Amino acid sequence: MAVEYKDLDVRPILKAGVEPFAEIMASVNALGPDQGLRLIAPFKPQPLFSVMARKGFRHEVLELEDGDFEVRFLPETIAVRASDDDADGADAWPDPAVELDLTDLDPPQPMLRILQTLETLPKGAVLFAALGREPILLYPELVKRGHQWVGNYDKSGEAFRVMIRRGETAA
Repeated sequence: MAVEYKDLDVRPILKAGVEPFAEIMASVNALGPDQGLRLIAPFKPQPLFSVMARKGFRHEVLELEDGDFEVRFLPETIAVRASDDDADGADAWPDPAVELDLTDLDPPQPMLRILQTLETLPKGAVLFAALGREPILLYPELVKRGHQWVGNYDKSGEAFRVMIRRGETAA
């Protein structure tokens, strides 16, 4: 299931000297059950993380090239994400041939390590990785290379777990 994100750029609101909290909460309240909020801000909105957690959202922070931040808030109710072509289900996959703990690495290192490791595996082999955040930018690369994946957060919400089955093609 792909998550649809609604975008809210608070930079113009802040530039106008207005506090964006009411606009953020209005955007959150307008979200559907399978929607997340993509917030663009000129700083990391740390106090908002606990507010959103109380509302049932986890977050992922990406620093943009210009120094601004993109924060994606995803409902906790969206427990598992999978590639669209995962027809036979991960339950039928073999046990992972490789397990990686990438929780302490900053982007883009986890994505690079995963893609490099996948290139060494035979078709159909499975890689398991634990990450410090959901690898949103990895998904299009996996699809482009013909790999399948499933993933979710662990019970603590601290680590994102992903299993990737090597596909036919390599980039």
